[in-house]
Amino acid sequence: MKHHHSKKSHRRTHEASLLAMYMSEEQQVAAYFDLDGTLLNASSEKTLTGVLAKRRPWRIPHATVAWTLGTIFGLLTGKSPYDALRNRGHLSLASWSVLEKYSDEIASTLLKPKISQQAWEKVAWHRQQGHRLVLVTATVAPMAEAMGRILGMDEVYGCGPSDRNGILSGSERGWSVPRRKGKVPVVELDAKENGHDLSKCYGYGNTLADSWFMQICGHAIAVNPEPPLRSFAQKNNWKIVEWP
Repeated sequence: MKHHHSKKSHRRTHEASLLAMYMSEEQQVAAYFDLDGTLLNASSEKTLTGVLAKRRPWRIPHATVAWTLGTIFGLLTGKSPYDALRNRGHLSLASWSVLEKYSDEIASTLLKPKISQQAWEKVAWHRQQGHRLVLVTATVAPMAEAMGRILGMDEVYGCGPSDRNGILSGSERGWSVPRRKGKVPVVELDAKENGHDLSKCYGYGNTLADSWFMQICGHAIAVNPEPPLRSFAQKNNWKIVEWP
């Protein structure tokens, strides 16, 4: 009888150690998501800009001039057209506190309905597997964080400075900017700090600009990919999914 009890106890210990090993393997995994066009069928920052313009119409001429000057200056100082066009002139003269307030409201009312059912299901699947959920987006940080709360992300990396006080100038100087290649060091550092093995991690994106961070993940998934990413994904045998 004693011997039988000992065998059962040994089996339980063995099962517990297997479970612990499995859990530790799963904890090495994160799912890194782009936001606009991937999880969200909309542009979160354009939506925020539209609400700002509607509620504070005096900002429209200034924001247009600031964005145009920012674009020209960016091109003259050697930035790629992709980056130069993505200056924050359209948000200049807005305060960080206003952006945070509007972002929470916009995320829950205007943007939440634009998250596809497939996106919700995939996020839920990763959560059930014990994977960390990480949002890496070039969207301005308050908007990114508001969407991160809606989606239940464990970590959010958006665009912005470490100290978010006062008024935006329209410049990205001193900001963390996870855009194009800029997403790669963000993902690498996050993986290192959280003990993730990138070869086991997932990367979700919808544009060729996302391919930089997707290709350092062991599982790259192109979501509703734009033609250049679709072609790149096919060449690299990446999974392609359509989330209407």
